[in-house]
Amino acid sequence: MPRQGNILFIIIDQLRTDCVFGALGAHVGLPNIRGLAADAVRFDRHFSVTNPCGPSRASILTGQYAMNHRSIRNGTPLAHDTPNLATELRGAGYDPLLFGYTDTSQDPRAWPEGHPALTTYEYPMAGFREIVEMRLEESLPWRAHLLARGYPAEDYAKVYIPKAPEGRALRLGDPALYAAGDSDTAFLTDRFLDHMKGLAARPWCAHLTYIRPHPPLVAPAPYHALVNPAALPLPARMGTAEDEQALHPFMAPAQAHAPISAMVDGFGELRPTDEAVQQLRATYLGLAAEVDHHIGRVLEFLKATDQYDQTLIVLTADHGEMLGDRHMWGKLSVFDAAYRTPLIIRVPGNAAQAGRQVDAITESIDITPTILDWAGLQPPNAMDGPSLLPLLAGEAPSGWRDHSYSEIDLSDPLTPTAFENQLGLGKAEGGVAILREERFTLVEFAADLPPILFDKAAEGEFANVADDPAHSADLARLTRKMLRHRMRQADQTLALTTITPDGPKTVERFRR
Repeated sequence: MPRQGNILFIIIDQLRTDCVFGALGAHVGLPNIRGLAADAVRFDRHFSVTNPCGPSRASILTGQYAMNHRSIRNGTPLAHDTPNLATELRGAGYDPLLFGYTDTSQDPRAWPEGHPALTTYEYPMAGFREIVEMRLEESLPWRAHLLARGYPAEDYAKVYIPKAPEGRALRLGDPALYAAGDSDTAFLTDRFLDHMKGLAARPWCAHLTYIRPHPPLVAPAPYHALVNPAALPLPARMGTAEDEQALHPFMAPAQAHAPISAMVDGFGELRPTDEAVQQLRATYLGLAAEVDHHIGRVLEFLKATDQYDQTLIVLTADHGEMLGDRHMWGKLSVFDAAYRTPLIIRVPGNAAQAGRQVDAITESIDITPTILDWAGLQPPNAMDGPSLLPLLAGEAPSGWRDHSYSEIDLSDPLTPTAFENQLGLGKAEGGVAILREERFTLVEFAADLPPILFDKAAEGEFANVADDPAHSADLARLTRKMLRHRMRQADQTLALTTITPDGPKTVERFRR
């Protein structure tokens, strides 16, 4: 396979995999993403190693588990000298361009006091050249566009409140105040295409990041009414929220942390009725369809300019979304829906593998090492993920992982969270680790809380069997396995380097 050419890395925010390839996906047309998958390799058991947005993107772009990069919350700094996709690609002659955001909280040790970079968690990651600023909480160019087009966008906090048709009160599911051609998704794509028209002379690298279908859940017409809420399957959940809470002490604060009212603006008293839940799920799918439409524009541009077959295309999401499953919303959860995401990779010259579905377990930390490997670079030892190039070529590497590992942190050093308040967590007790095998999932807590053990051969995520004597051996084995995983994956930035009389000697962590 070629080792040089263009690189297009697309991240869709908060898109869970079953909305593309699964039960929910059956209710929405996503022809461009699915068409790309048919022309590429699709990884069907792919997981984010951490949530939410900032930590997840830190792991994706640095190739590191959260336990190593430690940017564990939105707002927690990432060490300034952490190697990442952009800094490493510059060694291959690329100028990594950013269209959107990386949600990187900057290291205050590397910036002067008072610098604007230290006032936002949405700053670009080091090494990227920001071409279009498209941040959820700022988005200054898009706001200027809306104002120039005559929209009432002076108060940005109200931009995402749906707009009722003339003559009636606001309802859930009403369209956005802006037209589809002026949405954040359309604006970002327009700017991307305008810029890329002048970059065909030499290989380029572009990181294109779409905010949608991340909340607030409001879609422009016609996407707001694209999916029939009544036709959707109900969320995977027990009868009541209280039924869920009996599973484990984690459940009650997890439900309170991100209520349904936090998913949409303008409906502060929204209750989780079936009607409201299904409407927001339909809006979410409509936003996914809008993103799909604009990804189609990007792919058509590549084909029309004869760059499609010279471009490595990677499409994924940073994490998933509960979407009412288990009476939860958002992504600070322990269930697969919050972590399982699509991953599609199209490698130039790999037509023999087009349409193949890979069942091997992959993690979000594998993506950056894969891109670097394809570009002919040796990923640095700091990166925890292996390259997926062998799997993309149809090989089955010996010793490939048989589990995935994810982490979240439930605490906030400044404002105590619902988890801290309800569970009595100390500041160093917010860590949660999740290890998933083919059959079992183990969840362990840094706090003095009991573990959770799910058995997919029985009731799966609907029953915690950690206290079942029949599973005591499974619990012990998985606990040891999680400990070994953390020990083996501890930070290797300098651990494989030795200072000798002849100078430093380094062994490569993952040899090609």
